[in-house]
Amino acid sequence: MGLFRGGDSGWWNDKRTAEQQLRESESRLRAVVETAVDGVILIDAFGLVEMFNPACESLFGYRADEVLGQNVKMLMPQPYEAEHDVYLRRYRHTGERRIIGIGREVAGRRKDGSVFPMELSVGEAQRDGRPVFAGIIRDISQRKQAEQSLRESEGRLRALVDTAVDGVILIDAVGTVQMFNPACEQLFGYRAEEVINRNVRMLMPEPYQSEHDGYLKQYRDDGVRRIIGIGREVAARRKNGSVFPMELSVGEATRGDQPVFVGIIRDISARKEAEAAREQLQQAQKMEAIGQLTGGIAHDFNNLMAVMLGNLELVLDRLPPTDDSADLIRTAIQSVERGAQLTQRLLAFSRTQTLKPRQIDVNHLITGMIPLVRLSLGEAVDIRMEFEADVWMTMIDAAQLENALLNLANNSRDAMPGKGRLTISTANIAVGPEAIPDGGAPPGEYVRVAVSDDGSGMAPDVLAHVFEPFFTTKEVGHGSGLGLSMVYGFVNQSHGFVTIDSAAGTGTSVNLYLPRMIAPATTDQHATESPTRRPAGRTWAILVVEDDAALRHLTTRMLQSLGHSVREVSDGPAALRALRQDPAVDLLYTDVILPGGQNGVDVAREARAMLPNLKVLFTSGYLEPQDRGATLDPDEELITKPARRRDIEAAIQRVMSRPA
Repeated sequence: MGLFRGGDSGWWNDKRTAEQQLRESESRLRAVVETAVDGVILIDAFGLVEMFNPACESLFGYRADEVLGQNVKMLMPQPYEAEHDVYLRRYRHTGERRIIGIGREVAGRRKDGSVFPMELSVGEAQRDGRPVFAGIIRDISQRKQAEQSLRESEGRLRALVDTAVDGVILIDAVGTVQMFNPACEQLFGYRAEEVINRNVRMLMPEPYQSEHDGYLKQYRDDGVRRIIGIGREVAARRKNGSVFPMELSVGEATRGDQPVFVGIIRDISARKEAEAAREQLQQAQKMEAIGQLTGGIAHDFNNLMAVMLGNLELVLDRLPPTDDSADLIRTAIQSVERGAQLTQRLLAFSRTQTLKPRQIDVNHLITGMIPLVRLSLGEAVDIRMEFEADVWMTMIDAAQLENALLNLANNSRDAMPGKGRLTISTANIAVGPEAIPDGGAPPGEYVRVAVSDDGSGMAPDVLAHVFEPFFTTKEVGHGSGLGLSMVYGFVNQSHGFVTIDSAAGTGTSVNLYLPRMIAPATTDQHATESPTRRPAGRTWAILVVEDDAALRHLTTRMLQSLGHSVREVSDGPAALRALRQDPAVDLLYTDVILPGGQNGVDVAREARAMLPNLKVLFTSGYLEPQDRGATLDPDEELITKPARRRDIEAAIQRVMSRPA
């Protein structure tokens, strides 16, 4: 009996353990159902509701006790309400499954009578030998609204494309036309059905026709954008064979997993005469006008780009190297830098700036500025490029080289009235001492950039004076006489030299010899972006003075991310008060142009009078702050906005490493 009682006790313990586990399992299941975001409803074989979770209460507006024991039809609008019992009855008699195990979209009815779309998934289980059905319900009202908005947007887009004044054309990744709007039909003389599903080359004259497939293939192979995202002037061919100039902007999108390209086309034939007239303006006056117009804008624009660039770098730091989003951030950083280069290029037209040499691939630089050269010279001048394939690198100020080439191209245009040919060539040249005029540069290896024309040329007596300031052969008011002298001074300052080959009636070739740069580093143009990490160096207490709030806060965050201790103020008087209250500052990082009656240079002078050991780093959105009434000493460092964080940190370490 003792053994029997012991065995009976073990069985009873096992049963209680099983019941406890069952209760715990049911409790966990209940917790999942009660906290589920989606509605969960349970009905028996006759449609009576046995479970109605809180999410269902929110969806339908009923309390659970109002629904439990009621037929689930109460939650259905017509025709679902009338059909539901028939479905269940048929299933009980035939076992036919019409909705069980299938997710589908239906409609639900709330307590207030309103109807909403929902996604319903129904599953079956057995309880005491009888079927029960569990429904998972998701409100898809927002999705439906989004789909409707998308359909309406597509309709509006189609109407916009069909009624657009400009031509709109869509091609796929291999150049096959997918869309050809009515404006394109007017421009080219083709009906849409004559063009769709044919290669877009049919609309191009030479050389565009021969080059187009190569551009697309190269883009598919290397992903380098040569025309995408760029507005440029090209030529197009009508059905009747006539050629007309057009302005083409190409954008990229994705359809499925394949790229498609959208071209916006504008006939600019009528605009050419006005452009030709504008090209007659005196070059110095044009540069001055651009400088005055863009100076203030460039400052604000550089501040905006600095905020974008800094935030992008901070975001990039937070992404792991394998995150696909990092490539998107790097692309955005490159776009901001291109915007900064554009601003600097515009300002460089109107004033001389301190040289900022960097390693340059001249082939790449010239290719990038050819659209600007074409715009400056007009359609009458045939522009050709003859590049050495593996041209050496050179250390040069890119903006000044572009300015020099534009000056030379404009001189060539003036020497070829009506029409002519301009050739820009590059070559690797080993130069001996006998080939260097005036002994101004050492013999050695140089990159030669030659700008040649077939214009009127120059007589020997003119050639002897071309580099002299203010010497010009142009009519009064049509030349400052500074163009070639600026080119000469820039190249010589860059440790190179200039020669000119010319004779009356045979054209002119201006040769810029730029010293070869021996370095394994990659160029800025081809450098692959990577997350910016702080260069090795000490950290400092820094006071930031910047009137633009967004840029000020960003600069503070960037410097803090590099380990520095940072305070920030918005103007000069506030900076001086901050230094008086707490002079424990190593570096004053200040914008040059400030509100409040004191510019950054004034603030720095007064701050140094208080704190003789204080170091100062200036920043500005202007290339030349002295043009805005603020003159820096030669040994003072200026960093131009927008600047990469690594460049800011390098400048800080340079300034702080100098003796007091």
